[in-house]
Amino acid sequence: MTGAPSHPAGRGAPRGWGTYAQLPAGRTLVMGILNLTPDSFSDGGAHAGVEAAVSHALAMVEAGADVVDVGGESTRPGADPVAPAEEQRRVLEVIERLAGHGVVVSADTKHAQTARAAIGAGAQIVNDVSGLGLTEEMIEVCAAADVPYILTHARGDSATMDSRARYDDVVEEVRAELLQQRERLLAGGVRPERIILDPGLGFAKGGDQDWRLLAGLDRLTSLGHPVLVAASRKRFIGTALARARGTEQVPAPERDAATAVISALAAERGAWAVRVHDVAATADALAVTRSWLAAQSTIDHQS
Repeated sequence: MTGAPSHPAGRGAPRGWGTYAQLPAGRTLVMGILNLTPDSFSDGGAHAGVEAAVSHALAMVEAGADVVDVGGESTRPGADPVAPAEEQRRVLEVIERLAGHGVVVSADTKHAQTARAAIGAGAQIVNDVSGLGLTEEMIEVCAAADVPYILTHARGDSATMDSRARYDDVVEEVRAELLQQRERLLAGGVRPERIILDPGLGFAKGGDQDWRLLAGLDRLTSLGHPVLVAASRKRFIGTALARARGTEQVPAPERDAATAVISALAAERGAWAVRVHDVAATADALAVTRSWLAAQSTIDHQS
């Protein structure tokens, strides 16, 4: 793997990271969200049934998704936990069907048993939001399968995360805690080139902490791992929009345009991928960003 040379997709996105799972290199990728849960914060129950789920996932790929992130347990604050057996009932057939269509699938799970089964069904990436709750079994599963692992910063679980959003310097503390968990992964046999970092926007974050993490994204991209930005429709976006509009709150589906702006800014700052609900809007935003930065690069070389 190479270091992190700049290129038209963003200032610091590492070219070599795009080769994961036959993914394109040289640009920020789009990860489409497929929630197979009845209680997700913005689209719970929207894709009930295998056929509806597969159809929506394929539509996201057609709209520009490079990866489809399939999850069977809501991770919103206050969500009820889901047993691994039920989680697998919701996701495994969908993953198998999508893999059969040649879709690059990420398994969004905190459970090692589900990660193992999802990999067996064709998932090529594990997206684990357990954060400081990362288990040794999950490390063993990902090391043995040699799959890319998304290491998310989080404190506590759905019931306790909001109470743990206390930081003196959120960027530095998130960075330090990610590095701490990275050492566990490396010690457990996960190769460094298989580790992807996610600052965990919305997970044990409150107030302006999510915005500070986005503003400090360079502190994470400089660590030499690809960085995933998962901001889509999250509460901090709704709060900012409500403040600007002078309203109480902005419903989750009305946050997609703002999400696309964040995706474009994250790409400019070197994000490896962005995780979103509205794939088409973000794919367009990233295309415009690439054109802008390519033109800027041309001007810079001429001057």
